Amino acid sequence: MTSEIQQLEMAVQHYFDGLYEGDIDKLGLVFHAKASLFMGVDDALVALPVPEWFTRVAARATPQSQGAARDDRILMIDRTGPTNALVKISCLMPAKSYTDYLSFIKVEGRWQIVAKSYCEN
Repeated sequence: MTSEIQQLEMAVQHYFDGLYEGDIDKLGLVFHAKASLFMGVDDALVALPVPEWFTRVAARATPQSQGAARDDRILMIDRTGPTNALVKISCLMPAKSYTDYLSFIKVEGRWQIVAKSYCEN
């Protein structure tokens, strides 16, 4: 039997693989359809619905196609109760390093990202 932490780690691996490969089908396995992404830019909040972000991901050159090295890691998993978790990760995209906070809720029997806040390091 797979533990909840192991299930979260597997979901995050889908996220890492989807980002690196530019595979929105893999990303779709882990993001809830109503999820949004958030970033602070010039003292303002920028919000992006996940379907719009998927369009951007599909249109850009992938790190994999550029031969970029992978450096993606889970920095922290904080699980509260049976349905809520926060995962802090770091990942390297070509020429940029990011820290993401992924808010997960267990919906329909699987862990799904409902919000992502991130910053460029």
